[in-house]
Amino acid sequence: MYKAFYGLNDNPFSIAPNPHYMFLSDRHREALAHLTYGLGETGGFVLLTGEVGTGKTTVSRCLLQQIPENTDTAFILNPSLTELELLATLCDELEISYGENPTLKQLTDLISMYLLNNHKNGRNTVLIIDEAQHLRSEVLEQLRLLTNLETNTKKLLQVILIGQPELQQLLKRQDLRQLAQRITARYHLLPLNKEEIALYVLHRLQVAGRHEPLFTRKAIAALHKHSGGIPRLTNLLCERALMAGYGQGKVPIDHKMVNQAAIEVLGDIDESNEKRWPFVAAAALVLAFGLSFYLFNRTAIDENLSAATALPQAQAQQPVDEPMATSTVEQPLSQVQPTPATNAEQQILRQAMLQSSSIDNAFAGLFGLWGKQPIIGLSACQAAQQQNLACYQQQGNWYSIMRLNYPAVVYLQDTQANVFYGVIVERQVDQILLQLGEQQFWVNKDWFDRHFSGTFEILWQPDSILPREIGQASSLSEVQWLENSLAIVSQRRARLLTQFDKELEQQLMQFQRQHGLKPDGIAGNQTLIQLNLYLSQQGPRLSASEERR
Repeated sequence: MYKAFYGLNDNPFSIAPNPHYMFLSDRHREALAHLTYGLGETGGFVLLTGEVGTGKTTVSRCLLQQIPENTDTAFILNPSLTELELLATLCDELEISYGENPTLKQLTDLISMYLLNNHKNGRNTVLIIDEAQHLRSEVLEQLRLLTNLETNTKKLLQVILIGQPELQQLLKRQDLRQLAQRITARYHLLPLNKEEIALYVLHRLQVAGRHEPLFTRKAIAALHKHSGGIPRLTNLLCERALMAGYGQGKVPIDHKMVNQAAIEVLGDIDESNEKRWPFVAAAALVLAFGLSFYLFNRTAIDENLSAATALPQAQAQQPVDEPMATSTVEQPLSQVQPTPATNAEQQILRQAMLQSSSIDNAFAGLFGLWGKQPIIGLSACQAAQQQNLACYQQQGNWYSIMRLNYPAVVYLQDTQANVFYGVIVERQVDQILLQLGEQQFWVNKDWFDRHFSGTFEILWQPDSILPREIGQASSLSEVQWLENSLAIVSQRRARLLTQFDKELEQQLMQFQRQHGLKPDGIAGNQTLIQLNLYLSQQGPRLSASEERR
C-alpha cells in the first residue's frame, strides 16, 4: 500500500524468508565459516544456536548453497518425533523406500546401506534438523548411533543441529555426553549491534529499490533498542513505522514513529523514565538553587570589576552561536571580533538553513552539477537511473566525503536538532562551498563537523555493470579485474593471476580498511562501488587536484 509513496518496488520488511533480501553480517559470516569447517572431511555433529529471529535459517540456507553437488541433503523442520518417526522421515527425505509398518532395525539397516552406497559412489550425506531444541533425548541418542557408521577418515552421516539456546542446555545432560563429545563445530549466533542494524535496514531498502536513507540516525538507535538487534523484530517494527509514516505523509521515519511502533507491536512502554522523574525533579531543584546562589554572588563580583575596569562595549559582546567561515577570512574564527557585516551573514545563513528542509531541493542542486534535472513523479535515485546515473548513500564524516571527491547531498542538523539538507559543491583546503536552496556559503570544517549528521549521498556514472561480489569462487576474469583495479589504486604493477590468492585478499582487505569498509576479504557491493568511484573519470569533482587515497 505504501510502496509508491516511498519509491519502493517491493515490501522490504516482510518476515517471509525471501533469499533476495539475505543479509550476512560479520556474525552470520563467522557462523557460516564455523559450520562449513564442521562439515569438513571428518564430519560428525555441527551445532548452531541463537535466539528466535537472529537469522539461523538464513545461515543454514547459505550453507546449503555452498554444499558440493555430490551431497545428498535431508532437511527435517518438525523434530517433535519418536525414534521410529525420525528414521522414517529421514528415509522419506533421502527417497529410501521401505515397507509398511517397518521396525526400528529395518529402517536403520536401510539407512546404513544407503550411506555405504553413497560413500562407495563418492557422495556425501548431510542431515539438517531445525528447531532441534524440541528433540527428545532418546531421538538424539538414535542420531548418535546412526553416525557410528564411519570409515578410517570420516563419518558417513553428517548432522547439523539448529536450535534455540535451550538446545545447549539439553546437550549438557549426562545421558547425552557421548553426543556432545562428537560436536566438531558449534556457534551461538548473537543479535546484531546498532551499526549492523543500520546496514541491515539499508540493505533491505536498497534491494526493494530505494537508495535514499529512510530512517534517521535516532530511528536506527530506537530500532536497535526495541528489537534488541533481532532481525525479525526489526522487520516488524520497520513495517509498522513505514505504515505510520505513510499515514502521516512524513519522510524520513524518525525515532518517535519507531517508539510508537514498538508500543503497537511489542507493547514496549519504557516505564523506567517515569520512575526516574522524581529523582530528575529533585536534581533539577538542587541545580537551580546552586545556580541561583552562584549567579547572585557572581553579579556582585562583576559589578565591582566593572567599576574598577570599564571594558569597551565592543569587546564585551559574546560570539554568535553559528560561526561561518567565508572565503575572505584567513584567521581562526575565535580570533575574529564580530562585526555588523559578519552578523548579517550569519543571519542569512541561519535563514537559509531554516528554508532547506526539502531533500528534493538538495537533489535538484546536485542534478544541476551533473547537467541533469529531477523528473517529476520519480524519486531522486529513480530519476538518476533514467539518466544513466546511480545513487550511492553512505555513513561517514568529512574525510569520507573528501576522499570520494564527488559533490554530495549532506544531511545536516542545527543546534535544535532540526534536519536540513545541503549540497557540497566545491572544496578548498578545509573549507567547502555549501549550497542551501539557491544560496551558496563557504563554511569551514569545524562548522560542518558540528552540523553533519553522518549521512551523505552522491551521484555517479558507472563505467560497467558490476557483479554482485568477487570472491574465491568468482571467474578468473573478475578476479583479474579486481587485481588490476587494486593495482591502479595503490599505484603498483598488476600481477597476472590464475586464482583468487592470499595476496589479493590482503590487498583487498587493506583497501576496505582504508575506505571504512568491513575488511572481510570479499569484494561485495559496497567495495565494488568504492572501487568504481575511485577509478571513474566521469562527472564533476569537489577539487580538481584532490588525490583520493
